[in-house]
Amino acid sequence: MAQAARALWPGGRALAWRLSGNPAPRVPLQSRAGFTGAAGGPGPTAITRKVSRRLLGTAALALGGAMGLYYTAQWHLRAQDLRAERPAAELSLSDRLQLTLYQYKTCPFCSKVRAFLDFHALPYQVVEVNPVRRGEIKFSSYRKVPILLAQEGESLQQLNDSSVIISALKTYLVSGQPLEVIITYYPPMKAMNDQGKEVTEFCNKYWLMLDEKEAQRMYGGKEARTEEMKWRQWADDWLVHLISPNVYRTPAEALASFDYIVREGKFGAVEGAVAKYLGAAAMYLISKRLKSRHHLQDDVREDLYDAANKWVAAVGKHRPFMGGQKPNLADLAVYGVLRVMEGLESFDDLMRHTHIQPWYLRVEKAIAEAPQ
Repeated sequence: MAQAARALWPGGRALAWRLSGNPAPRVPLQSRAGFTGAAGGPGPTAITRKVSRRLLGTAALALGGAMGLYYTAQWHLRAQDLRAERPAAELSLSDRLQLTLYQYKTCPFCSKVRAFLDFHALPYQVVEVNPVRRGEIKFSSYRKVPILLAQEGESLQQLNDSSVIISALKTYLVSGQPLEVIITYYPPMKAMNDQGKEVTEFCNKYWLMLDEKEAQRMYGGKEARTEEMKWRQWADDWLVHLISPNVYRTPAEALASFDYIVREGKFGAVEGAVAKYLGAAAMYLISKRLKSRHHLQDDVREDLYDAANKWVAAVGKHRPFMGGQKPNLADLAVYGVLRVMEGLESFDDLMRHTHIQPWYLRVEKAIAEAPQ
């Protein structure tokens, strides 16, 4: 049942699996940081192995950076040929894509993708994945959500990782390059973390593969592009990790959160009943570990409030969105992460005790008014 507890917010995955007695799944590198060795400290052999793993990991990251530069250079050459081959009339391509999103509705990463698709008026079908059996994604060796299947003519592509999905689709909409070419610019990279576990990251995932004219038209300058990338990464690396500790902060909040999960997710009758009570209890305990892992304050609401006000300060008083007159990818990412708390006590507290509500409502309105 602890497996079902992963459906809403991903910060508690590792401990939830330990509670279930099953082997722990792989998690992103940053979410596993901070674990230490056994009591008494490691011996010389263990230290040597740990240093070796770190050296291998560092070498893998360096290799990944070199690969990113290689793929970027390769893209510049290939993109020139593609643009010469394709008429300008074909650059409006959103209606040529058939998209299917495999998701947990209450997952913040999935919510980010939906916010992007809705704002850009991209039609898509949703397949709600059962968080226990996950039979809906048995076709995929990649076992996380979101997964996006994109049909473009005879070409069917699978896109993994929320930020890769968003970057690839935005590149597609702006440049008109074939999606099967674009996804090669975001290669997966495997490395070893400090625990000796293999993890997968994606090169260039916050970067849009645009030429200078396209980038100038979209951003107006390098500063805006850098700012968008910075805050997209902040949403993934920090903001998302504040959700679980806040929605599971107390036993009552944990129960309310799982009532929401069961209501919105794809559960059988028995699974839903078990998830609501055992899942809530498990995630309440997990939230305490998450608070320690991410060095949060005793009152985790304060970290959530600080993050919201930091975001509002970054947007500033003289523009409605970080993207200026319309939301950019950072606006949509932050909105998507926060949206999964709607209807819960943590969301109501966030709106009351920070300055984020006007911006949040503006993004909500912009998405609602997107042409269908």
